[in-house]
Amino acid sequence: MARKSQDGLAEPDDEVALDRLRSMKEEHQLSPWDVVRNYPALVWWAFFFAVSAVGWGFDAQVNGAVISVPEFRRKFGYIYEGEPTIPAAWLSAFNMISSVGQFVGGFLCSIIADRLGRRWGLAVGVVFSCGGIFGEIFSAVRPAFLISKLILGVGLGFYLTIGPLYCSEISPVVLRGITTAGVNLGIVVGQLLSNAAIRGFGGRNDSWAYRGPFAVQFFFIAFFAIGLPFSVESPWYLVHRNDLDGARHALQRLYGRNTNIEVKLKAIQTTVAEELALPESSWVECFQGTNLIRTGISTGVFICQHFTGIIFVISFSTYFFELAGLPTSDSFSLGVGVTACGLVGNILSWVVISSYGRRKIFLTGMISLTICLLLIGILDVVPTNAANWTQASFTVVYCFIYQITIGSVAFVLLGEVSSPRLRAKTTALATAVQSVFGIAMNIAVPYMVNPDAGNMRGKVGFVFGGLALWATVVSFFYIPELKGRTFDEIDTMFAKRITPRKMGRYMIDEDSS
Repeated sequence: MARKSQDGLAEPDDEVALDRLRSMKEEHQLSPWDVVRNYPALVWWAFFFAVSAVGWGFDAQVNGAVISVPEFRRKFGYIYEGEPTIPAAWLSAFNMISSVGQFVGGFLCSIIADRLGRRWGLAVGVVFSCGGIFGEIFSAVRPAFLISKLILGVGLGFYLTIGPLYCSEISPVVLRGITTAGVNLGIVVGQLLSNAAIRGFGGRNDSWAYRGPFAVQFFFIAFFAIGLPFSVESPWYLVHRNDLDGARHALQRLYGRNTNIEVKLKAIQTTVAEELALPESSWVECFQGTNLIRTGISTGVFICQHFTGIIFVISFSTYFFELAGLPTSDSFSLGVGVTACGLVGNILSWVVISSYGRRKIFLTGMISLTICLLLIGILDVVPTNAANWTQASFTVVYCFIYQITIGSVAFVLLGEVSSPRLRAKTTALATAVQSVFGIAMNIAVPYMVNPDAGNMRGKVGFVFGGLALWATVVSFFYIPELKGRTFDEIDTMFAKRITPRKMGRYMIDEDSS
């Protein structure tokens, strides 16, 4: 109960506490359907920014899928044992150069998003991406193609940073898991569109067999170019810039004219005021005190993704099917099937995450993916056509499990674990870690599977199965359960140094009383 002064009015500290309680209570009382029905503008703009992940997913998939196009291999490769083949060194370069650009783009996006806003962050990313796509389409030699992919990678670094950042900031707690998981849905949709484009163009006998899929990416450019001028800036950013009128206007646009947004604005102001009372945030702060744990979890979930072999199983799936001895047309179709099953899994993840939380789903996914990888490795030892098809089937199962579990939950945890004060920087660090491990895996995997190098084929499953097992053990101790928690509650638990694996059972209300 609030304290009263002699004139009967609540004292300022109590007013702040009451505002927080009101805002927290309002959020906890909402259901996902309430948000969709009553705040369509909020849902639309969360979707709009999440589409940035579609562009990232498209490029990530087309990197590996375009290798399965014979015309691409003839243009940028050489003839090895009668078949067009791209040298392992160049194959690694083609796939890792985009991650180098993403590493740079993630940090640039953090700076621009903090200084100019989330909308400008996305706009700059669109410009970089547009230039890179032009280069990919019209490059005639390997070096020019690599430079184009580097420029595109910078834009994709903006995409992958701004999507989860914006969605986590504008979403009510009941919708936060769905919208941040929606970023991963965007990635999967991009992968599906990429494989569909490869399936549609890949059989051509001219340069548009590979140029066509690259050109499809202009759809995303047009989508953002049309929508960005009308988009809503993040209220959190505007309050940070002390633009209260702008924040009030943004909240009104997100929640509608019939909603009293003053309580929400005051809650944001209070949280931001506490942050601004501290020294200006720095990159070093991400690695100090409890922020070190928060940064470790936010970035570690993406390391887990790479340790489960996501680059090998999904990005190189079509090429892997060809190397396993399946016909080219069947390999294209299976590549589409892999991403289609992933799309279904990601949509189902919205229900699963809302019902079962974060920790249980993440750990279940890690265990299941480890088993899948080991089975893929074992089946590669069996020299039969049936084993090849079974092995291919396990990649489809893998993709479904991945997207319904760690593929989606990683983005949810990134949006929840990172502190509001350091969220842009933490998101940039997560993008950087994603890029660094993407570079490492895109260098290593071609040397493992390419016919003129390691030629390990499905035996790579043993390598990633071992890495996934180790990551599962670490995840058990560090993955928290944050379902239904507001940012205030999450901050409180980390400030009190509650062990991450025990956060799901921690009672905030009892402690406060």
